[in-house]
Amino acid sequence: MSEKKEFKTESKRLLDLMIHSIYTNREIFLRELISNASDAIDKYHYLSLTDEKLPKEENYQINLSVDNKKRIMTIEDNGIGMTYEELNDNLGTIAKSGSKEFLKKLEEEKKKDDAKNIEIIGQFGVGFYSAFMVAKKVVVETKSPYQEKGYCFTSEGTDTYEVEEIKKENHGTKITLYLRDNQEEDNYDTFLEVWKIRELVKKYSDYIRYPIQMFVTEQIQDKDSEGKPVEGKYHEETKLETFNSMIPLWKKNKNEVTQEQLNDFFKQKFDSYEDPLVSLFVNVEGLISYNSLLYIPKKAPYNLYSEQYERGLQLYTKGIFIMDHCKDLIPDYLRFVRGLVDTSDLSLNISREMLQQDHQIKKIASSVEKKILQELERMKKEEYEKYCEFFKEFGINLKYGVYESFGAKKDSLKDLLLYSSIQEEKLISLKDYIEKMPKDQEFIYYASNKSKEAVEAMPQLDALKKKNYNVLVLTDDIDEFALDILGEYEGKKFKSINQGDLNILNDEEKKVIQDIKDEKKSFLDALKEALKDKVAEVKLSERLVDSPVCLVSGDGLSFEMEKVLKSQNQTNFKAQKILEINPNHELFKALDHVYQTDSNSLNDYASLLLDQALLMEGMPIENPVDFSNRMCQLMIKAASGEKKSTEEKIDE
Repeated sequence: MSEKKEFKTESKRLLDLMIHSIYTNREIFLRELISNASDAIDKYHYLSLTDEKLPKEENYQINLSVDNKKRIMTIEDNGIGMTYEELNDNLGTIAKSGSKEFLKKLEEEKKKDDAKNIEIIGQFGVGFYSAFMVAKKVVVETKSPYQEKGYCFTSEGTDTYEVEEIKKENHGTKITLYLRDNQEEDNYDTFLEVWKIRELVKKYSDYIRYPIQMFVTEQIQDKDSEGKPVEGKYHEETKLETFNSMIPLWKKNKNEVTQEQLNDFFKQKFDSYEDPLVSLFVNVEGLISYNSLLYIPKKAPYNLYSEQYERGLQLYTKGIFIMDHCKDLIPDYLRFVRGLVDTSDLSLNISREMLQQDHQIKKIASSVEKKILQELERMKKEEYEKYCEFFKEFGINLKYGVYESFGAKKDSLKDLLLYSSIQEEKLISLKDYIEKMPKDQEFIYYASNKSKEAVEAMPQLDALKKKNYNVLVLTDDIDEFALDILGEYEGKKFKSINQGDLNILNDEEKKVIQDIKDEKKSFLDALKEALKDKVAEVKLSERLVDSPVCLVSGDGLSFEMEKVLKSQNQTNFKAQKILEINPNHELFKALDHVYQTDSNSLNDYASLLLDQALLMEGMPIENPVDFSNRMCQLMIKAASGEKKSTEEKIDE
């Protein structure tokens, strides 16, 4: 005789919440029910070791089956089962977890070590109710080894449920789901397909420690007496198939796992056609414990820097897949790292689909980040060519890491940075640069441009080449921002060759420049007046040797920073423009002569001089048509030796 009972909580309202709000993905119902079955087996196994009344089990298993005609699915285990009281307490009271009570009881009995060793998954007592997302009726048949009778729980997910006494030979639990009718947006029949069940087990429950099995019937082609397939002739064969791997690769001893296994796992798990550049096997035990497999690919995915790319590590708890891209486990600057973390220490929210933001996740994330940086440091020290390969592909991410959070991680990352330079063929670190600096060199010099070849063509290099000073080549938008955050390295400040004074002249050279400046002050003032507010200053250059002119910025915002900010629609930031002229160049002497003899032409020459400097800097000129006309006028004037307007020349 069955008993009809009401749920002990605010049943209908809370049950609706469990079914429709807590879980966002219907397919996880199978994960939850398999997890409950695994917990039940764990509990039986533990109790059988401590209670002589319980017989030892040789083969624990979780069995799945489907009946397509009746549209039912069953999940059956040979775990601890439930007594009559437990059935009413655990299933009749929503959000009461028998697993949690079991662990609590162990702890109360001062068996905390035993409690830690048992990887109970269920903590909230709501996973069972996810079954109602796909089922219109759920039947639970269960028997505890501590009671002679078995019991059946039946519910349609409404206000009430029924419990009746049944005959059941063996301990354990069998759950039968009567699937909902198909709707336009939901095809529940999919969950009766073997391929779908296999897929869900592999995705969510592949590392449950007990075999998840199902009898699978397949169509096999007949063969003749010679063993050749017979066309059009088939027969059915049914075999028991195990869907899960059971033992995660990351839970094995490190010395038992080969590099080939790690590579194969990466390619299969993360859909790659080639081996990873780096694989890291991590096992951490202590205040927080976790296992992890971390990988750095050889090549960056095509969308690594797009909004569509989802960074993060896969998250497992006790071998159960929780989420695919856990962003909280990896900082953004390490977004290229693939892999997974499996831990028993995380606090999950009630649906196990999201993490609670607490100190546990932060500690794991900090540890993971530290492990990755340690591996990069080792690779840089022991496998430099391999590290250079990594840096060419992902180095820009480390530069962003330096810049992010106002340089909070700059000390951890600065020695991992590599740069091209005008004196070295290979990439060098800041430490390499410092060690090879001449004794009289005050700064770490750098230049920003689109390529090393473009930097080598910059006129601002003249004096530095003469001094035999090396110059770092910056080609990424983030470079100058990162160096600005670093500020200095081992006491040496960073200095752009295209910004401010270089401070490389000796006292005698400085005096020569100052004398010319004093002598030609009116000429320089006239050039500045001709250019008005287009430049902040016109000055004699201390950095030019062979080139006639260059454009530099004042201290603060550089031209490169201005370009980057402008590309981000931040147009309020402007670099200060300073026009520098080489006092030893013939052009300087020629312009001085123009100023002395034909000052009316100085405006045209000054404008041409600025446009020339802008073009050399890779910056747009204000008016290309005016630039072209001035060039034509001055070329004609130089060729004819006459001072006539363009119109007069054309008339002649």
